[in-house]
Amino acid sequence: MTWQAYTARAWPTLVVVDPEGYVVASMSGEGHAPGIASLVEELVAEHAAKGTLRRGNAPYAPPPLQQSALRFPGKVALLPDGSFVVSDTAHHQVVQLEADLETERRRWGGSGVFDEPQGVLLLPTEVAARVGYDVLVADSVNHQVKGISLSHNEICTVAGSGRPLRRREGGGPALEQDLSTPWDLAWCDGRVVIAMAGIHQLWALTVDADPALGRLEVLAGTTQEGLRDGPGDAAWLAQPSGLATSADGQRVWVADAETSALRSWSASGLTTQVGAGLFDFGHRDGPAGEARFQHPLGVVELPDGSAAVCDTYNGAIRRYDPVANRATTLATALAEPGDAVVERGTDGSARLVVVESAAHRLVRVAIPADAQEVDGPVRRTQRPPTSLAPGVVELVVAFKPPSGQKLDDRWGDPARLVVSASPPDLLLDGAGDGASLTRPLTVATGIPAGTLHVSVQAVACDTNDENPACHLLQQDWGIPLLLDDTGPDRLVLHLRGT
Repeated sequence: MTWQAYTARAWPTLVVVDPEGYVVASMSGEGHAPGIASLVEELVAEHAAKGTLRRGNAPYAPPPLQQSALRFPGKVALLPDGSFVVSDTAHHQVVQLEADLETERRRWGGSGVFDEPQGVLLLPTEVAARVGYDVLVADSVNHQVKGISLSHNEICTVAGSGRPLRRREGGGPALEQDLSTPWDLAWCDGRVVIAMAGIHQLWALTVDADPALGRLEVLAGTTQEGLRDGPGDAAWLAQPSGLATSADGQRVWVADAETSALRSWSASGLTTQVGAGLFDFGHRDGPAGEARFQHPLGVVELPDGSAAVCDTYNGAIRRYDPVANRATTLATALAEPGDAVVERGTDGSARLVVVESAAHRLVRVAIPADAQEVDGPVRRTQRPPTSLAPGVVELVVAFKPPSGQKLDDRWGDPARLVVSASPPDLLLDGAGDGASLTRPLTVATGIPAGTLHVSVQAVACDTNDENPACHLLQQDWGIPLLLDDTGPDRLVLHLRGT
């Protein structure tokens, strides 16, 4: 019912409601923060003048802060001496912790160097000796990958121009390439695999002693958000957020957060082990085809070849056994686990060190000999289908720039539209990549239902500054359709409207 009440067709959809209870703006996708800030300023001034603004404390009471030097840590890597490198995400730093998981040895970075760092990767010894740094960091908000030399305490940029990727394609010289929210890193077959969460892809980075000679290429993902297996250039991902390489080096496990899925990439393409789609989630163990996770952010391979999944929104560590093709639960009652590594105890037994992000700490978790099977709830969030007439249809993406901004058309049309359909035969004409926020589509007859996939990017720039900042807004829609001869011949999607 909430979808219909706010006419939402996308995740996320942001709705601004004024003090009198009226919806004054509806925005889909990412990049709206500057526009929301200016709109709220206008609404405060307007309703203060009208006398309809009530000031006071917010009803939200935050939980007490944990006594920890970390703040929402993201990822962890185990060093050979038994210490740990951790991305201290909200402090914009990377920290080395002793084996007690609390004592700090040193910190790197800070605001202006890192911005919400996530994945950390210890390079193989011979590679580190060749390139001059030991640890790679996915510097998510800076859209870069950076290297840290443990011996010299120096930080260098290895990949990324520092600009967010606007065109949903890439490859070439690593330092010249724009990236899109790199979230985790893994070493596989002589290259660094990057979880490019912002555009739903996996990339590969070839490192070199001279960073200018590093190279990037796309491994998997079309940039369409969703769950579809197959060759890398045809597969879909949805915010891949955790990576781990198998012991034999033949595949990379992928925690695909937005599809609540465990997947794996290999030279033959992408395969889903657990998960059903963008709107299917839960906490259920058993046969892999019936099991469900909820927004997993991390994964690590266990010594027996199974995968331990940080099932973040279920607060659990789950296990996928590829031999039995089943999912089980190893631990529960964790505060948003986001990553884990395997370490050996003094008796040689394996255990997990888990990043408990919402508790701002690392904890050790035993690997039980007999895991439990949880038969918990499974949910599907289903968007209502949209009725549409077959034949020629006009697709319109509505976009009203925020106050103080305008569409940047200095170098041509500032918008990019990518359209496809499932099944592909649903669209006879209009699929593909092109400029403009409108496009005629020809919808096939004889197909009762399907899904229209629409991706849009638009650039709006400030109008009142000498050196205006430009803002990228983007969104992916998957619109369930019911084809009906009496349906409308016009489909309007709101990137930003009122």
